[in-house]
Amino acid sequence: MRKIFLLAAMLCAQLLSAQQRPNIVFILADDLGYGDVSVNGQTRFTTPHIDQLAAEGMRFTQFYAGTSVCAPSRASLMTGFHTGHTFIRGNKEIAPEGQQPIADSVLTVLEVLQQAGYTTGVFGKWALGPPGSEGDPLRQGVNEFYGYNCQRQAHRYYPTHLWQNDVKVELPGNAALSATGTYSPDLIHAKALAFMQAHRNQPFAVFLTYTLPHAELLVPDDSIFQRFKGRYPEHPYKGNDYGKGATVAGYTSQAYPRATFAAMITRLDLFVGQVMDQLKALGLDKNTIVIFSSDNGPHVEGGADPAFFHSAGPFRGVKRDLYEGGIREPFFVRWPGHVAAHRQSDFVGGFWDVMPTLAQLAGAAPPAHTDGISIVPSLLGKGRQPVHDFLYWEFHEDGGRQAVRQGRWKAVRLDAIAHPDNPVELYDLQNDPGEKKNIAATHPDIAQRLSGLMAASHVESPLFPFHPRP
Repeated sequence: MRKIFLLAAMLCAQLLSAQQRPNIVFILADDLGYGDVSVNGQTRFTTPHIDQLAAEGMRFTQFYAGTSVCAPSRASLMTGFHTGHTFIRGNKEIAPEGQQPIADSVLTVLEVLQQAGYTTGVFGKWALGPPGSEGDPLRQGVNEFYGYNCQRQAHRYYPTHLWQNDVKVELPGNAALSATGTYSPDLIHAKALAFMQAHRNQPFAVFLTYTLPHAELLVPDDSIFQRFKGRYPEHPYKGNDYGKGATVAGYTSQAYPRATFAAMITRLDLFVGQVMDQLKALGLDKNTIVIFSSDNGPHVEGGADPAFFHSAGPFRGVKRDLYEGGIREPFFVRWPGHVAAHRQSDFVGGFWDVMPTLAQLAGAAPPAHTDGISIVPSLLGKGRQPVHDFLYWEFHEDGGRQAVRQGRWKAVRLDAIAHPDNPVELYDLQNDPGEKKNIAATHPDIAQRLSGLMAASHVESPLFPFHPRP
């Protein structure tokens, strides 16, 4: 089936010339909350470049990540399946470096785009298989990779090494986590800009999976940081510092966690502006689709304070929650001349919609199997936009959690691994978007219906058992 799909994708690609196929730039922030951009209500700092991207295209207000942590959310993005069906459903570590590899049999959006004639790149964090494994980005449709293969290594902004394709790139100034010589986001961003420059004369699809503003609160002591130092009341964080005894998985101490957090998102915003400037300088601005989003809600590790910044916006929850704050994300799409500017969409969608959407935009055959729906009709304002009957999520840590959204109704089940029949919490998002009032007792029929959708949506995985047998 996979070979048939790839052959169909190649035939579709031959019907479109290189000039007709748009370039694709997907910018994925790490642990950025719905409210961490000023277009969605952030007031303690501003994100002018991200705001401009949103203003020049379509702003989705009800778009969701795959789930509320990194690897399974990214697996959903890459494969077009929700986390009841994805191959990767948790952050499972593989020694000595990497996470559970995605299977070679799984079709990724990068393979679809590659077979449709695109040169593909990923710059940032991968987390879907160690170097040399079947989940290695080079075996999953990526022509060029640069960054962190392993999300555990990405806990540090001054890592000992990064990966360029299958080559381990040592960073001598950061050796043994004993110094702070090379700030990885700057290096990764420079490689991404160089990729677009090098492939400006052919269709390219690049996923900029930046690690900002992930849990370690750390930036260079430059003008960006100085802009915020002293602006906020601070509560210093004591962590696992660089130097003798430091571990990869730790987060460094930070005397100015709030200023640092604001500076990290400001730096991310600057990267977005530089990407847009690069596209214009290369004459690619009008023939490039730019998408911006985040992999899950805001984190609380490393001294972060999402309550102070209202990082989840008006929603309840943070990273690892399946309440809205853990999974509802910024989602902006810009394509001049095709996606009308200053538009807002209330389409209820998720990361699994990206695969069929990009396949259609690239002129590739639609995937044979997907949980996703193409949102091209919404983007282009042409034709009828299909809608989901419901959306489903599951989370495999903290006792296991499930969530379903169907229209205005949202159900959440906690402690789902040990107690798969636990009563669900029920919320009316139309009247209670902050999920403050559980109304399951007054709407038992709706609660029962959504509980049934949870059961129907989960297919047990041998690698990530949700309901293991005794």
